[in-house]
Amino acid sequence: MKAITKTHMAAGLKMKDIPEPSNLKPTEVLVKVRKVSICGSDVHIYKWDDWAQKHIKPPMTVGHEFAGIVEAVGEAVTMVKVGDYVAAETHIPCQHCYQCKTNRMHICKDMKILGVDIDGAFAEYVRVPEIVLWKVSKEIPEEFASVMEPFGNAVHTALVEDLTGKTVLITGVGPIGAMAIQVAKASGASLVIASEIKPFRKNLAKINGADVVIDPREENLTQKVMKLTGGDGVDILLEMSGSSTALEQGLQSLTRGGSASILGVFSTRIQIPIDELITFKGIKLFGITGRKMFETWRIADQLLKSKKIDLSKVVTHMISFKDWEKGFELMLNGECGKVVMSVE
Repeated sequence: MKAITKTHMAAGLKMKDIPEPSNLKPTEVLVKVRKVSICGSDVHIYKWDDWAQKHIKPPMTVGHEFAGIVEAVGEAVTMVKVGDYVAAETHIPCQHCYQCKTNRMHICKDMKILGVDIDGAFAEYVRVPEIVLWKVSKEIPEEFASVMEPFGNAVHTALVEDLTGKTVLITGVGPIGAMAIQVAKASGASLVIASEIKPFRKNLAKINGADVVIDPREENLTQKVMKLTGGDGVDILLEMSGSSTALEQGLQSLTRGGSASILGVFSTRIQIPIDELITFKGIKLFGITGRKMFETWRIADQLLKSKKIDLSKVVTHMISFKDWEKGFELMLNGECGKVVMSVE
């Protein structure tokens, strides 16, 4: 089968022919991949940056965001059957640790990640344990089903608090930030403010329904937020950028007693005045990783099934699997939302 692989400990990826997965374990499932989408972590692997060098051990197949059809099942599989339309959680839990046993599989102590720790989904077929599969509602198009994993990040980040009538600031409008705008609006937020510096992404914020888009290089973000909220500050901060400056500005813009959900990944240590911005303001701080298994998936499925969320405003490019290099070029240039590839 065709697969996009990391063959060497250097920049770049390669599409090559590799054997199809075989010899399923009793609880494993073979999925015929129909759609895959490119994640920022795939770009890290492509570039072979510090993160990739610490986590990836070539040779291996990369990719983790996918949707497809169940092709075969192991003898002990009970939750899916051949022909089911599925997407997958990419955090593969051990099912034995303290976190897994207390309904927190998404932060499993001994977690493996698809396309990082084991062979991934940028291939014609992928083998995964049944525990990670989600049967997708048939009303959801395949190109959106392949994006349910990152969409789940947006859902999880936005909905740790009730957003009904709340004012929300989203710092960083990549694809997940754009999805979070829609989630906040669909959940009853009264005002959604987006902070972004890149022209393409500022436009993405507008397309996805942000009430106000602020470029913090051109305007003082905190002063603008205070003006928009009558001097109170926003109720909720969703930090999606991984920028220490954005985090500090976001916390400055947060009302006393407000909540901050942090999904952005920070590449270096950061220094912020914790007493001033968190402790004395009585801030609730949530660290977000992955998606709750499977509470978040249920919410994501229903939002897409009911068309409360329109991911056509986030999926900006649909290309063929064989044109994967074009997809990575778009991601590297930053001139795209989500890039989805059709596996033919």
